[in-house]
Amino acid sequence: MQQKQKKSDLWLFERTARAQGHQVIAGVDEAGRGPLAGPVVAAAVILPMSCNTRGIYDSKQLTEEEREHAFSRIIKMAIAYGVGVVDEKQIDKINILRATHRAMRAAISGITVRADLYLIDGLPIPDFEYPHQAIVDGDCKSASIAAASIIAKVTRDRIMCKYDEIYPEYGFARHKGYTTEEHLEKLAIHGVCDIHRQSFEPVALEINPLWERTELPWVKAALGKKEKPRG
Repeated sequence: MQQKQKKSDLWLFERTARAQGHQVIAGVDEAGRGPLAGPVVAAAVILPMSCNTRGIYDSKQLTEEEREHAFSRIIKMAIAYGVGVVDEKQIDKINILRATHRAMRAAISGITVRADLYLIDGLPIPDFEYPHQAIVDGDCKSASIAAASIIAKVTRDRIMCKYDEIYPEYGFARHKGYTTEEHLEKLAIHGVCDIHRQSFEPVALEINPLWERTELPWVKAALGKKEKPRG
């Protein structure tokens, strides 16, 4: 694991929030925006300020073994945490950005302790009903967000490993639904399964080679196109 910042820096945003009067601070992050299959998962975590953050960092920069170890530590020492899962059907229906925000709301709702401030990885969320501060690359800058990134990533990976038992021909346990060469090859051989995101281009093209982006439901709405009557 190569860390870009000193460990002490990971509490900078939390300490600043405390200095501004916020007593309970949660980190929020997601996993699974980019894959072609499976859900998007978000987590919200409240850590005690005095806890040891050894091994807690951006989940993408940890090995699978390091993430699993950190996951266990976070679960044990967290004041509270919540997880939100939005499946591929909802992703196709409302788009991945809205699905991500829905997962974040579900994760926050699942926390038994209400936070004064939510530190969220990424950009500000429009019309978000919770007090939040968006931090670009927050999983590298905030201990709370890093913890949330690990909970979200490990939870989603475990879901995809379960799906691998149902659809072993796709190799989901290895690539977790991401756009790898193996996944694209399996998609070409076996076609689309129930957990593939049909609004994502490689999958949509597999279903219909003549697919156009204008057929996406949210694009249709933006263009004012109406669904054709059935029957």
